[in-house]
Amino acid sequence: MHLPSPTLLALSLPIALAFSQFNPSHVSWYTTPANNFTSSLPIGNGRLGASIWGTAIENVTLNENSIWSGPFINRVNPRSYGALWPARSLLAEGNITKGGEVTLDNMVGIPDSPQSYSALGSLRLDFGHEEAGTGNYTRALDLRTGVVGVEYMSRGVGFRREYVASYPDGVVALRLSSSRPGGLDVVCSLERDRYVVGNTARVVDGEGVLTLTANSSAQTDPIRFTTEARIVADGGRITSNGTAVVVRGASTVDLFLDTETSYRYASRTEWEAEVKKKLDAASSAGYGTIKANAIADYSALSQRVDLDLGSSGSAGNLPTDTRLVNFRSNPNSDPELVSLMFNFGRHSLISSSRASESPALPANLQGLWNQDFDPAWGGRFTIDINLEMNYWPAEVTNLADTFSPFIDLMDIVQARGLAVAKSMYHCSNGGYVLHHNTDLWGDAAPVDNGTTWTMWPMGAAWLSANLIEHYRFTRDETVLRERIWPLLQSAARFYYCHLFPFEGYYSTGPSISPEAAFIVPDDLSVAGNEEGIDIAPTMDNSLLYELFQSVIETCEILQINITDCTNATSYLAKIKPPQIGSSGRILEWRLDYEEADPGHRHMSPIFGLFPGYQMAPLVNETLATAAKAFLDWRIAHGSGSTGWSRTWTMNLYARLFNGDQVWNHTQIYLQRFPSPNLWNTDSGPDTVFQIDGNFGFTSGIAEMLLQSYDVVHLLPALPTAVPDGHVFGLVARGNFVVDMVWEGGVLSQANITSRSGSSLDLRVQGGVNFIVNGEAYAGSVSTDVGKVYTVVPM
Repeated sequence: MHLPSPTLLALSLPIALAFSQFNPSHVSWYTTPANNFTSSLPIGNGRLGASIWGTAIENVTLNENSIWSGPFINRVNPRSYGALWPARSLLAEGNITKGGEVTLDNMVGIPDSPQSYSALGSLRLDFGHEEAGTGNYTRALDLRTGVVGVEYMSRGVGFRREYVASYPDGVVALRLSSSRPGGLDVVCSLERDRYVVGNTARVVDGEGVLTLTANSSAQTDPIRFTTEARIVADGGRITSNGTAVVVRGASTVDLFLDTETSYRYASRTEWEAEVKKKLDAASSAGYGTIKANAIADYSALSQRVDLDLGSSGSAGNLPTDTRLVNFRSNPNSDPELVSLMFNFGRHSLISSSRASESPALPANLQGLWNQDFDPAWGGRFTIDINLEMNYWPAEVTNLADTFSPFIDLMDIVQARGLAVAKSMYHCSNGGYVLHHNTDLWGDAAPVDNGTTWTMWPMGAAWLSANLIEHYRFTRDETVLRERIWPLLQSAARFYYCHLFPFEGYYSTGPSISPEAAFIVPDDLSVAGNEEGIDIAPTMDNSLLYELFQSVIETCEILQINITDCTNATSYLAKIKPPQIGSSGRILEWRLDYEEADPGHRHMSPIFGLFPGYQMAPLVNETLATAAKAFLDWRIAHGSGSTGWSRTWTMNLYARLFNGDQVWNHTQIYLQRFPSPNLWNTDSGPDTVFQIDGNFGFTSGIAEMLLQSYDVVHLLPALPTAVPDGHVFGLVARGNFVVDMVWEGGVLSQANITSRSGSSLDLRVQGGVNFIVNGEAYAGSVSTDVGKVYTVVPM
């Protein structure tokens, strides 16, 4: 059996959007226009986002990832340090209630929230068509090319709209066309209903020009920006009425759009010069070139992985929104909907996280796409799960290229976090702190005011886990040395200062277990109250374990021998290990408190199972068993109530090698949470969109098929419902590309390509014997760069 390499696979696939194919795993398509934002189709080049509605009067929702509500504000509460030790003493003495009160009364930021992500506006295209007068309507997003298309008939004429977001060219581009020469009329305008400085339309050298200048908010010193669209017509006549560009009698109309902001440029002159530069180049190159550039760039990423979990047959030939409805009552009929959602997650990461103008910004709580001036949770970078989850699929699904914006943000956060560590905690040793939320300025102070989420100084520790994982997958020592190590070193230094001795261990406090509460026992102050603030929650200890392990690992790789390295070793030895309660479950807090919500959405206490390794089955079976007991308990009491929580559950059961439970929660997720366009929602299609669950879903499917935290483990959690299939192009730690085919529930063959020459330790499914390149596997294989290692069962 021959498995194609990802490169050959990519070259063999079509790169032009062809609606006649409607591949059930790769094309999301609809027979009606969007009727709300969460049924629009998203594209992006990492910095610019566009959500296409496909309505008779087209509404393209526009975003640029640095349009946030306002400037950096130093929000540190000046009373913070004065309250730190009194709060610790109260908690240590058993006065939980008063300790929490002192914490929140004195350590909450002023104001309590940082800046919020904000909408840009929309591009309005009026064709003079009426919704009721259109027929043969199709709207589609091709997840192999990143192209959106809309086609329909009106008054006997065929019309087509095509949309691309080009990373190489830094623009969004559209082509509007008519089947009848000269049959296209369109009125084009940029729309925004607040904080507009200017909105003009004109014709310059035969091209239409729309220019919108605006402020992000009414705050002093908001983000300022300029959006411009160039309009080029083939045939017909272009005029302007001052607020819109009017095209009459054209055969095709091309639009090129860019936005630049004061976040990356010091003056309006500079950012408008950049807009002009990009649009001059795009207009000169023409739509065909821009589209080809966009597809070539996007496809080089999207087509690295190919997933087959079985055929849906006729169930997969229906529009995507219909498939979602049908899946609720008959989930076993449409396995390709799982593949489609997997691919949509990869599309979303490619589209919302690229190394564009410096500093690049990573995917936020809505990725890149947002229609609100004040979105839910501020659309920020939420650090107690969401930002980390956004990048779980990056390395394993062969998209390590999307990770650099994450590091860019961490560089910004570190600079802010150094100041917060000094002012809030009197830590001046080069360590930085981050709490549970941040914005594009790297705001590191506590966010909001609540007993179960505000006081959590562990953000840097969790983000550090993503950083070291990037190295473990890519083996890029230059990035490790120059970008990751300074951040790991600084994160660890904060904890060398911040931790304090408590009951024989170095401990955190005041802190919380995101975002859970416990019932105060009779002897710990106001009995029966719900509180969240305490000393040394289990998650804190697990995060510190992972951080100090990462520092030690990095010191060994880079052959560093300094105090930071020895400190990590000594502190690691005094971090409290996970505790198992009388119920056999991992304890969430330092004592066996009664949970206020046994079915809480966060799985924080078993971070050490996934994405950490401390509780993983191949590392510690005892802890893995107790982590499973905790997970089962949470689920039995209603956890998985949000989209992102349900997808975390997929990853956790995969790490426990329980493929049937992974598949169960995969199906539950698809039945309950996706909006019509496949975006993840908080608690159902009619609730708030947040993108983290899309990325968690993609990660969960990958984790089901390939793990590598201890060894390269092939098919560790294959569900019985997926007896036959393949996946090409996943990546294992050590920088191995893995192609696999399975039949009858067992591995048929795997080809593993070594990209860095790492040692290859292998395990297949539940531990079956196997052959590598014709010889029985007897232990670690020394690999050569570029060589393929074929694995077949005995």
